[in-house]
Amino acid sequence: MNWPLRKKVVTTGLYGFVTMTASWASACYSPGTAQIAAEFNVGNQVSILGTSLFLIGFGIGPLLWAPLSEVFGRRLAVFAPMFVAICFSFGSATAKDFQTLMITRFFGAFFASAPVTNTGGVLGDLFSPAQRGYAIAGYAMAVVGGPLVGPIASTALVIDPHLGWRWTLYLSGILQAFFLLLALLFVDETYPPQLLVHKARHLRITTGNWALHAKHEEWDVSLSDLADKFLLRPVQLLATPICFLIALYASFCYGILYMQLGAIPFIFHDVRGWSDLVSTLPFLCILLGAVLGCALNIYNQLLYNKVYHASGNRPVPERRLPPMMLGSVLFASGQFLTGWTSSPSIHWIVPCIGLVLLGTGFFTIFQAALNYLVDTFQMYAASAVAANTFLRSCFACAFPLVIGPMYGNLGVGPGSSIPAGFAVLLVPVPFVFYVFGKRIRRRGKWSRGSVWD
Repeated sequence: MNWPLRKKVVTTGLYGFVTMTASWASACYSPGTAQIAAEFNVGNQVSILGTSLFLIGFGIGPLLWAPLSEVFGRRLAVFAPMFVAICFSFGSATAKDFQTLMITRFFGAFFASAPVTNTGGVLGDLFSPAQRGYAIAGYAMAVVGGPLVGPIASTALVIDPHLGWRWTLYLSGILQAFFLLLALLFVDETYPPQLLVHKARHLRITTGNWALHAKHEEWDVSLSDLADKFLLRPVQLLATPICFLIALYASFCYGILYMQLGAIPFIFHDVRGWSDLVSTLPFLCILLGAVLGCALNIYNQLLYNKVYHASGNRPVPERRLPPMMLGSVLFASGQFLTGWTSSPSIHWIVPCIGLVLLGTGFFTIFQAALNYLVDTFQMYAASAVAANTFLRSCFACAFPLVIGPMYGNLGVGPGSSIPAGFAVLLVPVPFVFYVFGKRIRRRGKWSRGSVWD
């Protein structure tokens, strides 16, 4: 893409903000669950379904929006669904019964997943592999920033006697509408085949030569081909060791991130006795960790670029893994540290340090997994990312439901040790692929194209 750098940055930023408002909506509901349970006369555990259903919608939506972006271009496949998502956000805010609230939450997520899944394609359109790591770092910060900042702002609305839980959803819809409007005004199409369609259409009008057509216009869209690429092929890729283990690890980490929606208020409000609003501020510790993880990934991109250029501008997937290798250790240790130092007798800074480690580990794993899948599967990258997106949403929808009973029955320390123990078991994953990844890629039907020597 030969756009000026400034235009690329503006486009990336606006897609990032639209994505952030979508991920914000996934977490803004959580602080209001107690009020929702009281208003609709349901149990607290049942009210949490609003978060889980949203995350299920986040997982199913990409199976539709990803193929549509390759037929109609990125702009239409992101902005049209986001407009519908805004309508469902306001529908959730005005729901008169619990069933309506759950339905609007699910479909709001189904449509809001469009920017989450298609922004990666936009970055692929705009940037070369040598630059893409920087852009994906910004995109990943948008995905992570929403669910970390959203609970703080939403808690401030929930505790205000004049506002309450409905305003958490009103605010979500307002933010989505604001950034969608900016994107509509300042973002152009980025998908190269669709740009050629626009150019051919312009030439037909200006020259009068109606025989001029872009190749994409002559493409006979087959539903079976799209289903194969975005439904069947992701399942086939999940049967490969690289896609399965990398997607499993990234999905597990994503689930742990959403588990913090219940874990942080439990530790700092229920155990330590902090006020409602102050007890959400430790979410910023995870955000700080994510910023540190972003810096690590950017540094690794500088190192990666040297190897990339030395190999004749060809991807070297295993060089994406060093941040993930460090992050795997930080992610597991952060969970242990946070869980076992939750007691009020221990200074609050200690569990907060654990959350910083967790955030750093999460971000390095999350971004390195995306980069590694794209570099490994190359022409099948869209299918690999779709598999990763679906699997991570499945994990994320389940984890918020288990945190209350787990901490209530086992205590914070033992309860935290269960997911932390699984995190320890997954630590070897990036190390194994760093050493044996090339050998495994060479043997794989879908990945051997990334082996060039």
